[in-house]
Amino acid sequence: MMAAGSVAGWMQGQEARALLTRLARVKPFALHETMVPAAAPAPATQVAVEQCLARGRRVLHDQVHRYLRWLQGPEGRRASPAEMQRRFTFLRLRFNSVLSQFDLFADVITQRSEHETGVWLSGLDVVAADALRLPGGYFEIPPVLCYLDRGHGAAIRRARTRLPGGGENPVAIIRVPRERMVGSGIASSLVHEVGHQGVALLGLVDSIRLLLQGLQKGSGEDRIAWQLWERWISEILADFWSVAKVGVASTLGLIGVVSLPRPFVFRVSLDDPHPMPWIRVKLSCVMGQALYPHTQWERLARLWESFYPTTGLDEETRRLIATLEEGMPGFVGLLVHHRPKALRGRSLMEVMSVTERQPDRLTAYYQAWRASPARIQAASPSLAFAVIGQARANGEISPEEESRTIAQLLTHWALRSTLDTSAICAGRSKMPVTTAYTN
Repeated sequence: MMAAGSVAGWMQGQEARALLTRLARVKPFALHETMVPAAAPAPATQVAVEQCLARGRRVLHDQVHRYLRWLQGPEGRRASPAEMQRRFTFLRLRFNSVLSQFDLFADVITQRSEHETGVWLSGLDVVAADALRLPGGYFEIPPVLCYLDRGHGAAIRRARTRLPGGGENPVAIIRVPRERMVGSGIASSLVHEVGHQGVALLGLVDSIRLLLQGLQKGSGEDRIAWQLWERWISEILADFWSVAKVGVASTLGLIGVVSLPRPFVFRVSLDDPHPMPWIRVKLSCVMGQALYPHTQWERLARLWESFYPTTGLDEETRRLIATLEEGMPGFVGLLVHHRPKALRGRSLMEVMSVTERQPDRLTAYYQAWRASPARIQAASPSLAFAVIGQARANGEISPEEESRTIAQLLTHWALRSTLDTSAICAGRSKMPVTTAYTN
């Protein structure tokens, strides 16, 4: 019979080799995912994901082989079974981390094989990248990868943040609620999450938080209000980005998300980074009015109040709401005129394309595009969503036509991106795609 140390060494060697066999079965997505070319992630996104996963597999492969050499060497043969087990346990944890990262991306990429949905997701990738873009080159746009999931809220795992088990996330992964497909409301959720990425790349949370902290020197309810704005600032800035990019479509989509039972609409949670839903919608209207002055924002605010009247609330909640409402114009003014270092002296409002997204201009775009549908395809995707959202607010487009138009646009953007990439790879200029796919 072998000694305890010999048995332990043999057993752990077998387990380590078994890890290697399972690791070898983790193949690149390009070898086992089936999807039409228009549904595939952009080449830069695919390369970033595959390189990230290959790097993790390579590191683990080397660590397992080092462990096997250690077991077979003099130090390993003298080690206690407990030490052998300790070292192997860390290897197995690393192996599970590699699998977790693979599964994270697999859940996203596998949806690209779904009929229609896969192509629409590719179109959403294009929309997200466009909504992240600011004229002026203030940051490098990371690859973006969208997917659908259950629930009514969107979420983002930002690029350049830590992955489960370690390592840097190479792409921005945006989860979109499946129930939002396909209508203009998807723009509100998508661009809000894009806003989180843009805000992080510009370092806006920290720069504005310093200003808000300086305004908390007073006492009473005003101080509490500034403290709440600071607590909520990350979500508020993402909402600001969404309103700036897609206009009233953002606020309408937000209303759809936060239309909850009355107790939730007025609930203030110290652990929640989101403003209470009632305040969040009102603030979205105030931001819209600051960026795109129009009577529609006041109408939307009054409509929201009619859905959730403040009558019947306790005195403390009514006082807090009144204080926050009173301070909204000043707070939003601070946001739109903020000049962070990253923007090289320009304000937030100045770097957003507010001129072409004024409500009257969006309405004019819609009228012109109805006469010449191909023109909407030539517009930037975020502007197209802003136009459709404005038409929805004006009552000029039915839900059925809206859904049909957006589905066609997402397909068109996916196809155009794929053909442009193919043409560039072939050494030609970008290929024109003049008509949207129609059912």
